[in-house]
Amino acid sequence: MKSKLWIFTLLVTAAIISGCSESSSDSNGNAMEHSNMTEEEMADMEGMDHSKMTEEEMANMENVHASHTNPLPLNDSTGENELALPPLLEPKNGIVDITAQKGTSEIFEGVQTETYGYNGSYLGPIIRIKEGETVTFRTNNKLSEPTTFHWHGVDIPGEGDGGPHQILEPGATEDVKFTVNQGASTLWFHPHPEGATAEQVYKGLAGLIYIEDENSKKLSLPNEYGVNDFSLVFQDRQFNEEKQFDYQAVLNEDGTIGDTLLVNGTLNPKLTVGKEKVRLRLLNGSNAREYTFKLNNGEEFQQIATDGGLLNEPQSMKEITLTPGERAEIIVDFSKNDGKSEIALVNKEDAILLPFKIDEERTNSVEISNTLNDYAVTEEEINLPVTKKLELYGMGAAVTINGKQFDMNRIDFKQKQSETEIWEIFNKPDAMGGMTHPFHIHGTQFKIVSIDGKEPPVSLQGWKDTVAIEAGQTVKLAVKFNNKGIYMFHCHVLEHEENGMMGQVEVF
Repeated sequence: MKSKLWIFTLLVTAAIISGCSESSSDSNGNAMEHSNMTEEEMADMEGMDHSKMTEEEMANMENVHASHTNPLPLNDSTGENELALPPLLEPKNGIVDITAQKGTSEIFEGVQTETYGYNGSYLGPIIRIKEGETVTFRTNNKLSEPTTFHWHGVDIPGEGDGGPHQILEPGATEDVKFTVNQGASTLWFHPHPEGATAEQVYKGLAGLIYIEDENSKKLSLPNEYGVNDFSLVFQDRQFNEEKQFDYQAVLNEDGTIGDTLLVNGTLNPKLTVGKEKVRLRLLNGSNAREYTFKLNNGEEFQQIATDGGLLNEPQSMKEITLTPGERAEIIVDFSKNDGKSEIALVNKEDAILLPFKIDEERTNSVEISNTLNDYAVTEEEINLPVTKKLELYGMGAAVTINGKQFDMNRIDFKQKQSETEIWEIFNKPDAMGGMTHPFHIHGTQFKIVSIDGKEPPVSLQGWKDTVAIEAGQTVKLAVKFNNKGIYMFHCHVLEHEENGMMGQVEVF
C-alpha cells in the first residue's frame, strides 16, 4: 500500500524523466561520461519545465520534497526517562542466536505500542564479536511476514549478507557462518526484504554490532559498556492517536519523517554519565532524517571513528552530520562541567535530543590515545582509473540509478574479488533541485578518494560503508570486495530504496 503521493508521483514521472538525458552503459554496466553531455542535456539537468503544471500539481510536488526541505521539527526531550541500554550478546560456542519477533513496548507511560524487535519487543541487542573469530549468526523469523537479516557494514560472503535474495519465511531458521575479517568498528543490522524494509525498520527492527580487535584493546579509550561507553540509536517516528505506529498513514515517498524522537527506543531520554571522558557511538537509524549533532554549550568534542573503523587520530569539532545508515564515535569530556549548567546533545535546529545528568562521583583518568589507526588512501588508489559510474537521480517513486530502477533479476555491475576499483557516483539534481542521497554498498568498507575532485574532510578519512552525496556532487570511492556473491548498492533513504534506487554488483 502506498500513500497518495505515490499516485501523484507516477503522473509526473514521465515529465521528470523527459528532463533526464539518456544514460548509456557499456557491457559492464558503466554509466555515461558526464563531461560529454551537450548543453541541452546540461540544461535538462536543471529540471523540467513547470510552466504547464497546475497550482495543485506544483503544491503536491513540493509536498513530496517537504520531508527534507522543511522537515517536521522534533520534540525536545524532557529528560524524564533514563536511556535504555541494549543488552550485550556474545557468541556461545561460536553461535549467536538472533530472532525477529513481534511484541509490545511501553514507549508512552501506561500504553502498550505494538512493535518489532530482535530477541525482544523493540530494537535489538548489541552483538559483540572479535576480529579473526569464526561465528555463526543463527537467524530465526518469528514474524508473520517474510524478512531478511542484513549485516550492515560487515565484510561477509554474499550468500549471508541478508539482501532481498535471502528471504526468511515466517517460522524459518537459517545459519550464517563467517570469519570476522575487519577491524574494530560499530556496525549494525536490520531487515532488507524487497518492498518491506522501510516499514519493518520503522516498527523497530534494528540492532548494533561491535567488532573488537587487538589494536582497539591496547588503546586508551573509554570502553566500559554502560559506564563510559554508550551506543545511541536515533530514530524519528510518528504515532497515531492510540500511540501506535501506522507507517502506511505517514509514508512519504521521498523519505518518511517523524516528529517524535526515540533514542534506543526511549521517549524523552536522559543519560547519566560520570564527570569524565565518555564515548558515544552514534547511529542514524532513521528512515530519512539527517542529524547534525552538537553540544548545546557550544563546546568541542572529539570524533574517533567513522562507519567502519577508527580514525588515525582524534579530531576536534563542534558538530557532526550523519545521514541515514551512517555512524560515528565521539568522545565528550564531561570532566570540566561545573555541575550547574545543563548540558545536552542537540541538533542543528537546537532541539534537545539527549540531556546529560552528571554523576560527580564517577570519574576516570582516561587520556585518549593520539594515534588510533593507520588508515590511508594510497597513491595507487588515487591514480586508478574510474571503472564504474553511477548517476543517482529523481524523486519519490521516480528515483533511479543510471536511469533504471531495481530489478532483482538484473546484475548491474561485475567486479573481481579482491581487486580495487574506483566507483564514481554523481548525484544529478532533479526537478526540485535535488536532495542528499546517503549511498551504501553492501558487504564491504570503502575509502572516499575524493569529493568533487578534492580530498574528503578529515572526518571522512576512515573506513565507510555509507556516504552522504549532496545534489550536484561527484564522489569517487575505492571499493574492494573480499568475498564473492551478489551485493546491493542503494540510497539509504529507505523509501528511495523501496522505490527502486538500488542496484546489484556480482563479485566473482
